[in-house]
Amino acid sequence: MSDSEDMTEFASIVERIERGEVPIKNIERELICPICKELFTHPLILPCQHSVCHKCVRELLMLNHEDSFDAGSECSLPGSPRSRVPSPSMERLDRLVRSATVRRSFGSRGSISSPGWRRGSVTPRVTTIPCPGCQHDIDLGERGISMLFRNFTLENIVERYRQAARAAIAIMCNICKPPQQQEATKSCMDCKASYCNECFKLHHPWGTPKAQHEYVGPTTNFRPKVLMCPEHEMEKVNMYCEVCRRPVCHLCKLGGSHANHKVTSMSSAYKILKEKLAKSIHYLISKEDQVRTQITDLELLINQTEENGQLAERQANEHFEHLFETLQERKSEMLRSIEQSRTRRLDHLKGQVEEYQGMLENSGLVGYAQEVLKETDQSCFVQTAKQLHVRIQKATESLRTFHPAADPCFDEFALDTSREETLLKEMCFGGVPDPPLIDLSNSRVYNEASICWRLSDDHLPTDHHMLEYRRLGGPSQSPTQEDGEDNGVWRATDRVYSSSTVVCDMEPNSLYSFRVRSCRNSMFSPYSPEVTFHTPPAPAFGFLFSDKCGFSTERLLLNKRRDTVESVAGMAFLLAAERVQTGSYIGLDYIIGDMGISQGRHYWAFKVEPYSYMVKVGVASDTKLLEWFHNPRDTSSPRYDHDSGHDSGSEDTCYELSQPFTLLTMGMGKLFIPKGSSSSSVSTANAASGDPSNRMLPIPQRLGVCLDYDACRVYFYDADTMRCLYERQVDCSGTMYPAFGLMGSGKVQLEEFITTKKLTF
Repeated sequence: MSDSEDMTEFASIVERIERGEVPIKNIERELICPICKELFTHPLILPCQHSVCHKCVRELLMLNHEDSFDAGSECSLPGSPRSRVPSPSMERLDRLVRSATVRRSFGSRGSISSPGWRRGSVTPRVTTIPCPGCQHDIDLGERGISMLFRNFTLENIVERYRQAARAAIAIMCNICKPPQQQEATKSCMDCKASYCNECFKLHHPWGTPKAQHEYVGPTTNFRPKVLMCPEHEMEKVNMYCEVCRRPVCHLCKLGGSHANHKVTSMSSAYKILKEKLAKSIHYLISKEDQVRTQITDLELLINQTEENGQLAERQANEHFEHLFETLQERKSEMLRSIEQSRTRRLDHLKGQVEEYQGMLENSGLVGYAQEVLKETDQSCFVQTAKQLHVRIQKATESLRTFHPAADPCFDEFALDTSREETLLKEMCFGGVPDPPLIDLSNSRVYNEASICWRLSDDHLPTDHHMLEYRRLGGPSQSPTQEDGEDNGVWRATDRVYSSSTVVCDMEPNSLYSFRVRSCRNSMFSPYSPEVTFHTPPAPAFGFLFSDKCGFSTERLLLNKRRDTVESVAGMAFLLAAERVQTGSYIGLDYIIGDMGISQGRHYWAFKVEPYSYMVKVGVASDTKLLEWFHNPRDTSSPRYDHDSGHDSGSEDTCYELSQPFTLLTMGMGKLFIPKGSSSSSVSTANAASGDPSNRMLPIPQRLGVCLDYDACRVYFYDADTMRCLYERQVDCSGTMYPAFGLMGSGKVQLEEFITTKKLTF
């Protein structure tokens, strides 16, 4: 097709659209509200460009408001509207609200200054709703529904569809009175009424302003002639914001919310969007044969899917029936063996009972022997007594050495089916995906758990994953949780469509086990091997390195994210050492966190590179930090700090004192336990000895610090195993800050969970 022919056909499509000749009888699916499942009524355009009925948005806001803070008490009232049976549309609204609530529980935290709150009010004003089309949360702002545009184009199409659907039902004149009421022939968009010919002439006489009114064919859909700005109610929209993709007025552009956005004229936007839409329609119409062919292919696939599914179901059923038959046969054989052994043993025991009953007086063998003793004929007595005496001796010997004729225990018939049960549980189809593996190196657990996993090597896509976790135990229980409640019970997250997820509300100082499995075509893989993580003893404390307070730009390098600091022993370090002729000592370069602690328990973790020459980590009060930064020479001396790792007399004298700081020394791949301290990793005798090697531990891959401000105590942990390495008293009289001191080459990197400041407890 030539370019001229293509343009001619394109222009024809545009003309057909403008004249309304495109059939609308098959577009009902596009005219249905996704909430109430009925034709749109006064549809509103959401910021995500989806449309919803005006009444549905109001109901959704009301339900979201109730669900946010008053759902529990209201549902408990017998006369509550929520206790009534909801309509189908209300059920869908309720599902949407619940899904939005679940998403928000894993999302970001709100604040009083957010658009969802009204300052000075007791309860929040909920202006966030879930879009039923794309499932994204839509923030309507302070103006709520009033900020949304009515979708007049969609409203007009719905009205035309309704008129086509009820063509046999005439629209009557609003002026005529029954029984002489006539059928309407025109509708005035200014008067918002329908008229017959006579009434229209009567109410719109020539030569009057009403004669200039806009009239259309009979309709019940009256819309405003001009679209007004929802933010500036007296202004007409005359521009189009390309950033927000919505019409705006000139005040919105001058000083409103669209001041810095790119806008275009309404006529230009109308022309561009109309051309795009017409071209898209033209493309679809030109591909109608291709669409019909694909529909035929899809219908064939539907039939094949139905047939193949039934065939697979029959085959699977046959296999299970064969298994049942085999299992039933084996069951019968094994039960028959037990029955035969039981019968044989009972016969032996019953015979032994009869034999022993004969030993009783006046019965059996004893009675017979008593009668033989009455024989007076010697020859007859000798003839009978010889054999009888042998029997009596056997009975006497049996009585002395009693042994049951059969063993009543059936232990040899005990059946262990654990292996078979495991095989049956793991029995799956050939297309079942391989189990994923939880990635220990990228998974982190605080009061929230970020669990990552690696997929199998078959490279086939999976539909979703299911993560399950359970609490194995811990010394702490929540106030409302009884001892042992929910321990060991597997709990599953929602479907996960990526290779990681976050689990909230983990109990502190507890051991958790995790496992995950994949699903493909409704078939689940076996579970991954279980992995365990130990949660920290306190909520995670979020902070970044501060580049303000005492930060040395000469020897410390801080990355842009402020989560990694590196000490470089460069020229400045060398020149400082050269100026000191005797007793040379170069002070530590300190850096602290940008957030302080004034109450509660808090935990943070970081990594110290093994090549670091000397790094001190811990906590320090604001007053102590000011002293360090104003007089760094004396206070950074290794003989001043009790836990510097150096063997000096000052350590012994000041160790027992409660200082406003505690720093643990690490360097050259070692961690130094302070002299005279008690530690779970180093014995008391070794810690008290003068040999520094007895107080050294390998540097853990990740080190954790827990500050209990109220108890005035600080703890140092191996963050991977949550094993306490060292603890001591600290003076928490002021605001305490995470503190780090570096000397020579060294590097400290904060955990990602700490730096993102996402976590709440």
